[in-house]
Amino acid sequence: MENYFQKEIETASPEQMKKIQDEKLVKQVKHVWDNVPYYRKKMEEAGVTPDDIKSRDDLHKLPFLSKADLRLAYPYGLLGEPLEKCVRIHSTSGTTGKRVIAFYTQEDLDMWSDCTARALVAAGATKESVVQVSYGYGLFTGGAGLNDGSHKLGCLTVPTSSGSTDRQIMFIQDLEASILCCTPSYAAYLAERMKEMGLSPDDIPLKAGIFGAEAWSEEMRRDIEKTMGIKAYDIYGLTELSGPGVSFECCEQSGMHINEDHFIPEIIDPDTGEVLPDETEGELVFTAIDKTAFPIMRYRTRDICSLSRKKCSCGRTLIKMGKLKGRSDDMLIIRGVNVFPSQIETVLLNNGYPANYQIIVGRVNNTDTFDIHVEMTPEMFTDNLGEVESRQKKLVDDLKAMLGIKAKVTLVAPKSITRSEGKAVRVIDNRKL
Repeated sequence: MENYFQKEIETASPEQMKKIQDEKLVKQVKHVWDNVPYYRKKMEEAGVTPDDIKSRDDLHKLPFLSKADLRLAYPYGLLGEPLEKCVRIHSTSGTTGKRVIAFYTQEDLDMWSDCTARALVAAGATKESVVQVSYGYGLFTGGAGLNDGSHKLGCLTVPTSSGSTDRQIMFIQDLEASILCCTPSYAAYLAERMKEMGLSPDDIPLKAGIFGAEAWSEEMRRDIEKTMGIKAYDIYGLTELSGPGVSFECCEQSGMHINEDHFIPEIIDPDTGEVLPDETEGELVFTAIDKTAFPIMRYRTRDICSLSRKKCSCGRTLIKMGKLKGRSDDMLIIRGVNVFPSQIETVLLNNGYPANYQIIVGRVNNTDTFDIHVEMTPEMFTDNLGEVESRQKKLVDDLKAMLGIKAKVTLVAPKSITRSEGKAVRVIDNRKL
């Protein structure tokens, strides 16, 4: 059975897709110029008018938007439609300054649910599927996004939100949920709890999981797949663009197909802003070409990845973004070395540790301190000090080989690091930078 939600778009030729993008981009730039004074001013400062944008090839002429712009324009400065046309907002979970508020018309919501429905179908969902949405609901986009896509596809939708882990597992079993949607760290926690309850993969009815909202490693994916007996798919999105479903993985699991009839991606050099060719790693930039209430142009995501047009075995022709290496703003610079949490996670999982760890960075006498607390599994837990020290030394050596710098590793008891039901808090940076 072909697994497409909107086959004509998902398998469009490059020429057809360029035509769609060109027409939508020209219209969107005019819409923004006429209705968003904040961005019009940025265009004027860059010496660009709508007449200069005739196709996707002219996209690089437009000025960038950053999270700083979104905070400066809070709450209504980037609104592209009258408020009476807007039917919903969502907001980022930002911990500093003003939150980003994104607005949606009904048409914007319809477009977004098409995107998440495509992701669900790519993960094997049909209208007969039972989809358990264990992302948070409310201002966070995760719950609402997958909920609406599941409805659009016609699935039985179980809106559990996050938390109440034992109840989540009860519903998965009793309703025979086939697709689970949540953050990867919460999926890992659910898997850990299922194992504690004595459930083997054969006892778990799930067939697939759609896990996003944070970077996760291939090792973490395999760990979740093995414990739950499922196929784990990545999904990507930003509140600023709509939410999850900007891109999604297919059965090939080799990167995420971008819904490029709605979002045009670019990869830039994060330092110079220069557009880089496909297959080159850099910062991901997105332009929303038909979301009218919050029409974001050339938004710098800070996510680090590359784009690829290599042929995909699933038959989709939508461009792919590689798995996120991390975020340029999540990247830690420790003693002058770039460190991504995902690199640390890879080393831990390769050594058989669960994905429960915390990175603590500080500064003493102008020198960075770098501590990693790592949970042991119940099987590893021992009061044999020599064995613990030997395990710690092995991790120190493997991390140094991966990162190029030495970390102090402390193995801690199982379940001693606080579990997250949303995005995991992996890093505590106590430096006053």
